[in-house]
Amino acid sequence: MEISFCELREKEVVNIVDGKRLGHVIDITFTQGGKLLGIIVPGEKKLFKGFSPGDAIFIPWCNIMKLGEDAILVELSPSNHTA
Repeated sequence: MEISFCELREKEVVNIVDGKRLGHVIDITFTQGGKLLGIIVPGEKKLFKGFSPGDAIFIPWCNIMKLGEDAILVELSPSNHTA
């Protein structure tokens, strides 16, 4: 399956552990050799604060369980994505 970054960022990321919606992909990370390391989602917005890059959540590629038509299902323990 091939997918572009534009297609990837349109999908909502959902944690299968707790059902929490984590947002849409804002970035992807690679090694210098081109190996895909993972995706980055915005993290939680704070009241009156909004989103800041420091709140972003890195999701390793090994934690991505399924790339569906509308969503990306990931498996993260609650401690991995609390801001």
